[in-house]
Amino acid sequence: AWDSRPRTAFEACVVRVRDDEGREGVCGGEPLSGLAGNEALFVGRDPLDIDRHARVIDNLGFHYGRLCPLEAALWDLAGKIRGEPVFRMLGGASAQASLPLYASTGSLRSAEETADAAERILATGFAAIKLRFHRPDWREDIAIVAAVRQRVGERLAIMVDCNQGWRMPWDVEEPWDVETALAVARELRALGVYWMEEPLHRGDYTGMARLRREAGIRIAGGEMTREWHEFEALLDRGCLDVYQPDVVLTLGIGGLVRLGRSIGEQDLILTPHTWGNGLALLANAHAAAAAGRATFLEFPYDPPEWLPARRDFMLTQPLEAENGELVLSDRPGLGIQLDEERLRATQIG
Repeated sequence: AWDSRPRTAFEACVVRVRDDEGREGVCGGEPLSGLAGNEALFVGRDPLDIDRHARVIDNLGFHYGRLCPLEAALWDLAGKIRGEPVFRMLGGASAQASLPLYASTGSLRSAEETADAAERILATGFAAIKLRFHRPDWREDIAIVAAVRQRVGERLAIMVDCNQGWRMPWDVEEPWDVETALAVARELRALGVYWMEEPLHRGDYTGMARLRREAGIRIAGGEMTREWHEFEALLDRGCLDVYQPDVVLTLGIGGLVRLGRSIGEQDLILTPHTWGNGLALLANAHAAAAAGRATFLEFPYDPPEWLPARRDFMLTQPLEAENGELVLSDRPGLGIQLDEERLRATQIG
């Protein structure tokens, strides 16, 4: 797959927040590094003072690590206290919300196998697919995209994730330079690719701005961008067409909605990264529905290896696409329903 180290397990961190009336907010993501020893910053506070809690979470994130899943769980709790779904609390649609999806794949297959997978995804009702780069030579990746385009024609929008923005701890490969990214962009433009994701290191603002001016293709990124001032720099310098923060990794739900409203003035796209499990997917979907800038929402789906039942093992019902869309329920909060028996059986910490 795109990760250079094969994965043999899929772990999930479930975050629970309870108020003094026994209501519980739930979300999940990475382990909450930095929360231990700082619980007193939250205990006894008004659960609905989310702006205050988000500032504390941001401070803790600077000193220790990511605590955004806690912010999302607080939004879930707030929705349950107020009796309405989070997307509606944040100013989204008054009626049922649905979001068009793209099938986000992660496996590296042969050209024929990838084209077969794209056909299966098209038959399922998706209107778009994302393919991953990470073969030894980017020209091999281009050949895969060409095979998919030849097979599905214009029936599927194709996104490409170049995976140059950040690395796993064990991956010491250098990211592309601008000239390489421009060469890749020319090939992708000729194949009608909808966007080119993370073609450069996340901090190469000058390179991204130049690429966006010269590539003739949408440039996407921001899934691991950590702080608000970094997003402001990306906006001010004209680095991206598509912004992809993940609310359980960066900014939180409130921050993503704020970003969505900021980019609206520039006619840019907001479509959060959701590669993970159904907890994160739901949190990002509510934020995207409220912000209203998503053309497509990422839906991790890569049969036969990566299906909703495996991805969402902690939920009573895996999240399924309905003819290429995700329909958000009217249940209060994020609409999460945990499979408590399964969680007890699989608990590791």
